[in-house]
Amino acid sequence: MSAIRSTFLRAVIGLDAAVCGLLGAAFAAGLASDMIGLTPAFTQPLGGFLLGYSALLAWLALRPQLPRPAVWGLVAFNTLWALESVLIVVLGWVTPSPVGQALLYVQAAGALGVAAMQTLALRMAPPVAA
Repeated sequence: MSAIRSTFLRAVIGLDAAVCGLLGAAFAAGLASDMIGLTPAFTQPLGGFLLGYSALLAWLALRPQLPRPAVWGLVAFNTLWALESVLIVVLGWVTPSPVGQALLYVQAAGALGVAAMQTLALRMAPPVAA
Protein backbone atom coordinates (compact mmCIF):
# COMPACT_ATOMS: atom_id res chain seq x y z
CA MET A 1 0.00 0.00 0.00
CA SER A 2 1.40 3.38 -0.92
CA ALA A 3 1.25 6.42 1.29
CA ILE A 4 1.39 10.14 0.69
CA ARG A 5 3.39 12.77 2.50
CA SER A 6 1.82 16.19 1.87
CA THR A 7 1.62 19.18 4.18
CA PHE A 8 -1.05 20.67 1.91
CA LEU A 9 -3.21 17.54 2.14
CA ARG A 10 -2.83 17.39 5.91
CA ALA A 11 -3.89 21.06 6.11
CA VAL A 12 -6.97 20.41 3.94
CA ILE A 13 -7.95 17.45 6.11
CA GLY A 14 -7.31 19.51 9.25
CA LEU A 15 -9.52 22.35 7.98
CA ASP A 16 -12.24 19.83 7.13
CA ALA A 17 -11.92 18.43 10.67
CA ALA A 18 -12.34 21.89 12.20
CA VAL A 19 -15.41 22.78 10.12
CA CYS A 20 -17.04 19.39 10.73
CA GLY A 21 -16.30 19.71 14.45
CA LEU A 22 -17.85 23.16 14.74
CA LEU A 23 -20.91 22.23 12.71
CA GLY A 24 -21.21 18.94 14.58
CA ALA A 25 -21.06 20.67 17.97
CA ALA A 26 -23.72 23.18 16.93
CA PHE A 27 -26.00 20.44 15.60
CA ALA A 28 -25.44 18.09 18.55
CA ALA A 29 -26.32 20.89 20.99
CA GLY A 30 -29.45 21.73 19.00
CA LEU A 31 -28.25 25.31 18.49
CA ALA A 32 -28.98 25.52 14.77
CA SER A 33 -32.28 23.63 14.54
CA ASP A 34 -34.63 26.62 14.67
CA MET A 35 -32.53 28.74 12.34
CA ILE A 36 -32.23 26.09 9.62
CA GLY A 37 -35.76 24.75 10.03
CA LEU A 38 -34.83 21.15 10.83
CA THR A 39 -35.88 19.29 13.95
CA PRO A 40 -33.42 18.40 16.71
CA ALA A 41 -34.36 14.75 16.02
CA PHE A 42 -32.67 15.23 12.64
CA THR A 43 -29.80 17.55 13.53
CA GLN A 44 -28.62 16.04 16.83
CA PRO A 45 -27.70 12.57 15.45
CA LEU A 46 -26.13 14.31 12.47
CA GLY A 47 -24.11 16.43 14.89
CA GLY A 48 -22.93 13.33 16.73
CA PHE A 49 -21.82 11.78 13.45
CA LEU A 50 -19.98 14.96 12.44
CA LEU A 51 -18.17 15.07 15.78
CA GLY A 52 -16.95 11.50 15.32
CA TYR A 53 -15.98 12.15 11.70
CA SER A 54 -14.15 15.30 12.81
CA ALA A 55 -12.13 13.26 15.31
CA LEU A 56 -11.16 10.79 12.57
CA LEU A 57 -10.13 13.64 10.27
CA ALA A 58 -8.07 15.29 13.03
CA TRP A 59 -6.30 11.99 13.69
CA LEU A 60 -5.50 11.63 9.98
CA ALA A 61 -4.32 15.23 9.69
CA LEU A 62 -1.77 14.62 12.46
CA ARG A 63 -0.21 11.61 10.74
CA PRO A 64 3.08 12.26 8.89
CA GLN A 65 2.02 9.86 6.11
CA LEU A 66 -1.47 9.19 4.83
CA PRO A 67 -2.52 5.95 3.12
CA ARG A 68 -3.66 6.78 -0.40
CA PRO A 69 -6.70 4.46 -0.23
CA ALA A 70 -7.89 6.23 2.92
CA VAL A 71 -7.60 9.64 1.26
CA TRP A 72 -9.42 8.36 -1.86
CA GLY A 73 -12.10 7.21 0.58
CA LEU A 74 -12.34 10.76 1.92
CA VAL A 75 -12.68 12.07 -1.65
CA ALA A 76 -15.52 9.63 -2.32
CA PHE A 77 -17.21 10.44 1.00
CA ASN A 78 -17.04 14.21 0.43
CA THR A 79 -18.43 13.81 -3.09
CA LEU A 80 -21.32 11.66 -1.87
CA TRP A 81 -21.94 14.04 1.06
CA ALA A 82 -22.23 16.95 -1.37
CA LEU A 83 -24.62 15.03 -3.62
CA GLU A 84 -26.75 13.96 -0.67
CA SER A 85 -26.85 17.53 0.67
CA VAL A 86 -28.41 18.76 -2.56
CA LEU A 87 -30.71 15.77 -3.11
CA ILE A 88 -32.11 15.92 0.42
CA VAL A 89 -33.65 19.29 -0.48
CA VAL A 90 -34.39 18.72 -4.17
CA LEU A 91 -36.21 15.43 -3.52
CA GLY A 92 -38.09 16.88 -0.56
CA TRP A 93 -36.74 14.49 2.09
CA VAL A 94 -36.58 17.48 4.43
CA THR A 95 -37.97 20.99 4.20
CA PRO A 96 -35.42 23.35 5.71
CA SER A 97 -35.91 27.07 6.00
CA PRO A 98 -34.37 29.28 3.30
CA VAL A 99 -31.35 29.71 5.60
CA GLY A 100 -31.18 25.93 5.98
CA GLN A 101 -31.34 25.43 2.22
CA ALA A 102 -28.55 27.94 1.74
CA LEU A 103 -26.47 26.20 4.41
CA LEU A 104 -26.95 22.82 2.71
CA TYR A 105 -25.95 24.21 -0.70
CA VAL A 106 -22.93 26.07 0.69
CA GLN A 107 -21.70 23.04 2.59
CA ALA A 108 -22.23 20.89 -0.53
CA ALA A 109 -20.02 23.28 -2.47
CA GLY A 110 -17.49 23.19 0.36
CA ALA A 111 -17.44 19.38 0.41
CA LEU A 112 -16.83 19.33 -3.35
CA GLY A 113 -14.06 21.89 -2.90
CA VAL A 114 -12.42 19.75 -0.23
CA ALA A 115 -12.72 16.67 -2.46
CA ALA A 116 -11.13 18.58 -5.33
CA MET A 117 -8.22 19.77 -3.16
CA GLN A 118 -7.70 16.25 -1.82
CA THR A 119 -7.67 14.88 -5.37
CA LEU A 120 -5.18 17.52 -6.46
CA ALA A 121 -2.88 16.71 -3.55
CA LEU A 122 -3.11 12.98 -4.27
CA ARG A 123 -2.19 13.47 -7.90
CA MET A 124 0.68 15.86 -7.21
CA ALA A 125 2.43 14.05 -4.37
CA PRO A 126 4.86 11.25 -5.14
CA PRO A 127 4.25 7.99 -3.27
CA VAL A 128 6.38 7.09 -0.27
CA ALA A 129 6.84 3.70 1.33
CA ALA A 130 4.24 3.13 4.02
